[in-house]
Amino acid sequence: MCRWLAYLGEPIHPSSLILDAKHSLVAQSLNSPLGAETVNGDGFGVGWYPVGGDRPDQPALFHSIEPAWYDVNLRELAHAIESPLFFAHVRAAAGPPIQQSNCHPFRHGEWLFMHNGALAGFHLMKRDLVLLVDPGLFPRIQGTTDSEVLFYLALTYGLEQDPIRAVGEAIRKVEEIGHRHGIEHPMQGTIAVADGSTIWAFRYSTAHRSRTLFYSVEIPTLREMYPDFERLSVFGARARVVVSEPLTDLPGAFVEVPESTVLVLDDEGFRQEPFLAD
Repeated sequence: MCRWLAYLGEPIHPSSLILDAKHSLVAQSLNSPLGAETVNGDGFGVGWYPVGGDRPDQPALFHSIEPAWYDVNLRELAHAIESPLFFAHVRAAAGPPIQQSNCHPFRHGEWLFMHNGALAGFHLMKRDLVLLVDPGLFPRIQGTTDSEVLFYLALTYGLEQDPIRAVGEAIRKVEEIGHRHGIEHPMQGTIAVADGSTIWAFRYSTAHRSRTLFYSVEIPTLREMYPDFERLSVFGARARVVVSEPLTDLPGAFVEVPESTVLVLDDEGFRQEPFLAD
C-alpha cells in the first residue's frame, strides 16, 4: 500500500532518514521488499513540527503528487528543515485518485495522522462512515481516501483527549459497519498519530495479519553495538524512529512491532501495550 516513517528526538534534518539512510524512505518508494507493492510512486508527503517560531506545536505540511525519488523540492526541504518530530509518507494509491489532498500525512490543528493499509470495501462503507463524523469536523475533509475518513472518525471519538481510545473506537466502528456490509476483514494497516510532543503508532488488522511495522533500538545501545558506524553520530541519545520497514541492514537495529500493539514515544521514552487484542 504505502511506506511511512515517524521520528521523535533531538532536532535533525529529515534528509537523514528520508534520503540518506541505506534503505531510506525514498529508496523504499522505488523498492519496498516488505511492502504490499514494490513501488510507491503515487505522491508523498512530509509533516513536521518546526524548531522555535511562534507556534512550534503547529505542524507544517508539504505534499506532492510526483514520485518521491523525482521531486527536487523534497530534497531541498529535507536538507533545510530541522525538526524534533516529523512524519514522512510515500503513497501507492489503492483506488482514490492521485491528488495532493489524498497525500499523507493529514493535519488537524496540532495533530498529524498517516496510515498504511486500507479499509476493505470502503466504497460500500463510505456513506455510513462519513455520516458518523462530527458535523463541525466534516467540512475539513478535503480528499477522498479511506485514511482521511478514519482520521476524522478518530477526531470525532476524542483523539485530542485520548488517542488510543479514540483510534480504537474508530476502528471498531469500521469493523462493525464493514461486517454489516458483508466485509469479512474491514480494517488493515498501521497508523501514526502525533500532537507535537508524542507519537502513537498502531499496528492492527481485523485479520491479524497487519502491514509490517518496526521501531529503532535506542541510540546509546546501537553505539555500543556498532562503535565504528559513523552515521549514528547524526542522532542524539533520544532519537527514535518508527518505520514500515527497516532503514538499515544492521542486525538488531530495528525490532518488529507485534500484532495488535500500540507504541507510545514521548520525552519519557518508549513503551508498548496491547491494542484491540481481544
